[in-house]
Amino acid sequence: MVLQSSKRHYRVWNHRRLGPWCSPTGSPAPLSCETGCGEGSWILVCRLLVPTQVSLLSMEEDIDTRKINNSFLRDHSYATEADIISTVEFNHTGELLATGDKGGRVVIFQREQESKNQIHRRGEYNVYSTFQSHEPEFDYLKSLEIEEKINKIRWLPQQNAAYFLLSTNDKTVKLWKVSERDKRPEGYNLKDEEGRLRDPSTITTLRVPVLRPMDLMVEATPRRVFANAHTYHINSISVNSDYETYMSADDLRINLWNFEITNQSFNIVDIKPANMEELTEVITAAEFHPHHCNTFVYSSSKGTIRLCDMRASALCDRHTKFFEEPEDPSNRSFFSEIISSISDVKFSHSGRYIMTRDYLTVKVWDLNMENRPIETYQVHDYLRSKLCSLYENDCIFDKFECVWNGSDSVIMTGSYNNFFRMFDRNTKRDVTLEASRENSKPRAILKPRKVCVGGKRRKDEISVDSLDFSKKILHTAWHPSENIIAVAATNNLYIFQDKVN
Repeated sequence: MVLQSSKRHYRVWNHRRLGPWCSPTGSPAPLSCETGCGEGSWILVCRLLVPTQVSLLSMEEDIDTRKINNSFLRDHSYATEADIISTVEFNHTGELLATGDKGGRVVIFQREQESKNQIHRRGEYNVYSTFQSHEPEFDYLKSLEIEEKINKIRWLPQQNAAYFLLSTNDKTVKLWKVSERDKRPEGYNLKDEEGRLRDPSTITTLRVPVLRPMDLMVEATPRRVFANAHTYHINSISVNSDYETYMSADDLRINLWNFEITNQSFNIVDIKPANMEELTEVITAAEFHPHHCNTFVYSSSKGTIRLCDMRASALCDRHTKFFEEPEDPSNRSFFSEIISSISDVKFSHSGRYIMTRDYLTVKVWDLNMENRPIETYQVHDYLRSKLCSLYENDCIFDKFECVWNGSDSVIMTGSYNNFFRMFDRNTKRDVTLEASRENSKPRAILKPRKVCVGGKRRKDEISVDSLDFSKKILHTAWHPSENIIAVAATNNLYIFQDKVN
C-alpha cells in the first residue's frame, strides 16, 4: 500500500495560518529570564488546523467547492473526536513536525526554506503529507475493540532522501517511509500508455523507458508492521541510540525489537505477577538513554523510576538504580497515590538527568542520586484543593507530557485552560502562557497568565474557579536546536518562537 499526497493540493491549507513568521536568525539565543521565561518573550508564529476527515475528502473536489468547505471548517472550528491531536514530535533536524490524532492519522508539517525574495517566509510550516496510519480493529478472541488512536510517534535519524518514523496505537507499531517523487517512468514495452497489458504479438520493437517530470508527490509507505506482541495497551515507544533496535512498552511489559524483524521481539521487562490480584503498579512510560544503547529507564504508577542495564541480564527484572522520593506524611491523602503516578519520563539530551511529570509537579533527577530529585517544579499547585472535583470528572487521570529545550536549560509542560508552563533551570524563573484562539493574532506577544487562588483578584489574573478543565495541553514538543515550540490544543497546533529583537 502506498499513500500519495500532492504538495500542490495542500497549499489550500495555507489560509489557516494566522500570519507569516520568521525563525531566529543565526544560532538560537540561550534562554534566560529575559529571553526564556520573561514577560513578552514568546510570540505566536502560526496556528495550524490539522486537516479533518471532511477536509481530506474535500481535496478531491473542485477548487471552488474546496474553498467553501475549508471556509466552513475555519469559521466554525468543525472538529470531531477523531480530529483531536494525541501526539506531537519534531524530527532530529526540526525541519519536519509530525502529529498523530485519535482518528489514526499522521499529519506531517514541513518548514519552508528561505528564499531570496521572501526572507520572512523562513520558518513557515506547511502541511507536507498526511496519511492514515492505523485503522480501528476488533480482537474477536478477547471481544476487544482496538482504537485507531495514535499514542506515540518517534522519528528515526535521516540517512538518505527519505524520512522514516514509527507510529503506534494500543497494539501495533508501524514503520513508515515518507519520500518524494517528481518523476515517473514512461514508455513500457509490455504496457500501453493507460497501463493495460499489450498483446505480445504486436510488440515489434524494443523501447527503453524514460523518466518524465511530474507534479511533486509525497508518498507514505508502511515498511514494517510490528504486531501481536502486546497483551496490554502500548504507552511508549523509544528508538535506541544504535538505530537498529527500539522498544515498546505497555502496562506490564517492555519488548525490544529489531527494525528488520517483525515476527519476533525480546521481552526485557515483565512485572506481571502470577496472581493478578497482587498487582500493585503498572508501567506508565519508558525511554532509551540518548547515548548508551544498553541503558533505559521506565516509570511506574507508584511514582518510582527504574534504570536498567541490558548488559546485566537478558530479562531486566532487577533494576540497576531505583529513584523514589520519600512521601511527606503531612501531605498524605486519599489522592496521594493517584497524583504521584508518573505520566512521562524523559532523558536530558546530555543523558545526565531524567525528567518526570506527575499530576502536580515536574521533577528533575540526577542519575547519580537516587533518594530524591535535585529539582522540583510546581505546575499547578493551586489545584490541590480541587482534587475531589477533579477525581469526580476524571481529570485527575490526565496524562501530561514534558519536554526539554535543546540545551536542557528550560523545561516545558502543559496544564488546564490551555495553559502551558516553562521553567528556567538556571534562573529558577517560571512563566505561564496560554495557547488560545482568542489571543492568536499574527506575531502577537504572549502575555504571562496568573491564576488567583484566593482573596482579591487582579485585572490580569484568572480565578482558579474559572479554569476550563475541558481545555488542556497534554502534548508539546520543542525544536531540537532552536527556541521554537509546538503546542497541541484539541485539533489546533500552535507554533511559538522566542522573540528576537
